[in-house]
Amino acid sequence: MGVIYIGDRNTGKTALAIELTNSQFDYVHIPNQSYENLKRLFFDEKEDKFRPTEVDPTNVYTTRSVEVEVKLPAGTRTIPADCIDTPGEVWRKSWQLDNPKQWQKVLAAVQQSEGILLVLPPYREMLLPQFQINSSDFPTQQQWCTRFQRWVDFFHYDCPKVRHIIICLNKADLFCDLEQEALQLAYHPLRSRKNWYQRNSYVSQRYFRPVQNQLVAISQLTSGVPVRCFITSIYNRSLLELPWIYLASFLAS
Repeated sequence: MGVIYIGDRNTGKTALAIELTNSQFDYVHIPNQSYENLKRLFFDEKEDKFRPTEVDPTNVYTTRSVEVEVKLPAGTRTIPADCIDTPGEVWRKSWQLDNPKQWQKVLAAVQQSEGILLVLPPYREMLLPQFQINSSDFPTQQQWCTRFQRWVDFFHYDCPKVRHIIICLNKADLFCDLEQEALQLAYHPLRSRKNWYQRNSYVSQRYFRPVQNQLVAISQLTSGVPVRCFITSIYNRSLLELPWIYLASFLAS
């Protein structure tokens, strides 16, 4: 039992995982994977972005198992992780009710996990105005909050063995100054500016403000399971590695 790595489609899960195979790392690395080969497979040079992974609709989801290695002061820890790619509708209640057998296949993997790492997109109102991006590709704040409540229900009803819940607001390069935030949040074994509690408070209050009550509810509904919030981006190694460094302290072998 390890970590399940999930999220809706087009949130950047694949890009985050591929970037962890980069040989230029600080503390976190997925060994025995070719970063160059994976980029060739998934990176679209013309569009200058990662392509979403293809999901076989007959199998509902695709699972890729990886071993994430994390260097800590006490030595290297290993986290077994299953990355689950699904069509976005799998996480919708209506789809689950209409496809009970297929939904059970997804739950079978999720319900054995001790840690869940959920990747979310930013909402439209967060995006910095200087970027020339199509804001319609992102949910509105209201849509984002409604979707977040469904994740609250998912954690409550469908994750009986989970011990740690990690929520990553991805594509942070679109809504904040990466270097400044990394300066505040980065992990350094002997000289970090913030401890884990302070990091979570900083990120949740700054970037998860619309769902503060739901964050509290997740912990209450899961018998006190800790919920930790992070911001992530493939363009900043410190922020990318933080969720895995945190998990390594509790779930690694």
